[in-house]
Amino acid sequence: MAACGGVSRSRRFLGLLPFLIWAVVGVSSGASASRQRSEVWRHLKRLNKRAVKSIQSPDGDIIDCVHVSHQPAFDHPFLKNHTIQMMPAFHPEGLYDQNKVRTNSGQKKNSAITQMWHLKGRCPKNTIPIRRTKRKDILRASAVKKYGRKKHGSIPKPISAGLDMFSENGHQHAIGYVEGGRYYGAKATMNVWNPRIQQLNEFSLSQLWVLRGAFDVDLNSIEAGWQVSPDLYGDNNTRLFTYWTSDAYQATGCYNLLCSGFIQVNNRIAMGASISPISSYSGSQFDITILVWKDPKEGNWWMQFGDAYVGYWPSFLFSFLGDSAYMIQWGGEVVNSEPDGQHTSTEMGSGHFPQEGFSKASYFRNIHIVDESNRLGAPEGLQPFTEQSNCYNVQIGDGGDWGNYFYYGGPGRNENCP
Repeated sequence: MAACGGVSRSRRFLGLLPFLIWAVVGVSSGASASRQRSEVWRHLKRLNKRAVKSIQSPDGDIIDCVHVSHQPAFDHPFLKNHTIQMMPAFHPEGLYDQNKVRTNSGQKKNSAITQMWHLKGRCPKNTIPIRRTKRKDILRASAVKKYGRKKHGSIPKPISAGLDMFSENGHQHAIGYVEGGRYYGAKATMNVWNPRIQQLNEFSLSQLWVLRGAFDVDLNSIEAGWQVSPDLYGDNNTRLFTYWTSDAYQATGCYNLLCSGFIQVNNRIAMGASISPISSYSGSQFDITILVWKDPKEGNWWMQFGDAYVGYWPSFLFSFLGDSAYMIQWGGEVVNSEPDGQHTSTEMGSGHFPQEGFSKASYFRNIHIVDESNRLGAPEGLQPFTEQSNCYNVQIGDGGDWGNYFYYGGPGRNENCP
């Protein structure tokens, strides 16, 4: 009888086993989901500071006007008693010239770039506009702590890596660069496009890089330009952005104001917000001018957008860039998520090759570096680099109103780029 009872109890236990496993897994999953909700909520609270005023942009963004002293930068422990530098002590000599664009007829006109949220209002004095982060933005990231961060190894390495870069991390570039000097800033004017993105986890951007350090270990990088990134922003709009890192994208830095670091002082420019109008193929061209340079008095790295001082990266954020940059890069980057060596059809720039020229290809013009005397000058030895020229390419030129310039970009996958 005892044996029979034992068998019966064993059978009942085996019958209950699937339910018990489901219950344990369910409790575990529920606890995990609860932890994630809590983590997301805490992160949203850190990023979305109390607003003086909020503006609903036509593109779906919410722009919060946050008091300049309450922005995310001041969560950094080294900035607790920081006195905000509202403008640089010095700007580079020779700065204010030739901030014009060309139309498809070749005539010049003043740039009319604006941001979509401007259609619905402005932020008051002593506030800065911050694009509100939403729960769904964070949930698109692979982990909460990775939201707003680039992947390790996304920098083009023209000399040391060559063609291996494409197979290593899926990032591809078409750039012009200089290296080997002591650079204290970089400036360029680039036309703005809305490239097509194949996969949600891919992006296309055009930017300048201010660099120093070992590419895979302790790279210091300051970056600024425009990008299309569905994964980061949840749409295909062309947006103004910045990025910084002091350890090759491993643990420090982020896009825009998505971590403590960059200090914004401008109440008209929202980092990560849509910019318009956009250049059109064989039509009008619209471009933006970006300058990043080191204030020789305070040592902070400033960003200027057009004629507006946007803000600065405090010098203590960096090790090597605490002194000067060793390399400057200008150009485009895409990320390729296709497996087995296939190439993405994500476009770079206009999506057309550089040989198509003005109003068809994307360009960087009036390219300058800032030297140790805080003077803007033409870069010596500007060189092109691309991993696969049949996918994206770059052609450098010099002369006329454009000074040092290059056309760059391409369609990605095509009959010569499988």
